[in-house]
Amino acid sequence: MAGIIALMWIVEAVNALDGYRLDGDGIHPRDPGRLWGVLTAPFIHANFVPHLLDNTIPLAFLGLIIALRGAALLATVTAIVIVVGGLGTWAIGPSGTSTIGASGVVFGYAAYLLARGFFNRRALELLTGLLVGVLWGGALLASLVPHAGVSWQGHLCGGLAGVLAAYLLARPRQRPAPALPRAS
Repeated sequence: MAGIIALMWIVEAVNALDGYRLDGDGIHPRDPGRLWGVLTAPFIHANFVPHLLDNTIPLAFLGLIIALRGAALLATVTAIVIVVGGLGTWAIGPSGTSTIGASGVVFGYAAYLLARGFFNRRALELLTGLLVGVLWGGALLASLVPHAGVSWQGHLCGGLAGVLAAYLLARPRQRPAPALPRAS
């Protein structure tokens, strides 16, 4: 998690030193020549404060919860959310825009934590999802309402990608072994 956040801050420092020219390297909806922006967009921000800072805090909090189950899980959830959420944003975002920032990943992490308890049917994971919902739910829902300069499409698609990650990574449920017939 520290590596992801460090990379975001380093990219933002380079972006600031370069006159914020990287801002155009985000997701450009339905432009096949700019599809690579799906992978770069989460690491590019419009400014340090408030954009990068506002993404860093929930990203660190939610990412650390996921990372408690291992770095491999965090990497897998992150990859699913970036790729699937980014492709969704690329498909439904408004033409002529460049979507940047890690808020889609934040939504993906939150949705993953909210949904994984339902798919895994584990009390601790349900409780974790409830806690995430109580602490971040209002902010998450408010961010789905269209605002100028904010990609509700990125938030929505990131959230849907998080639910997909929870489904794909759910632990197989143990089925009771069938009873063997008794010999008489």
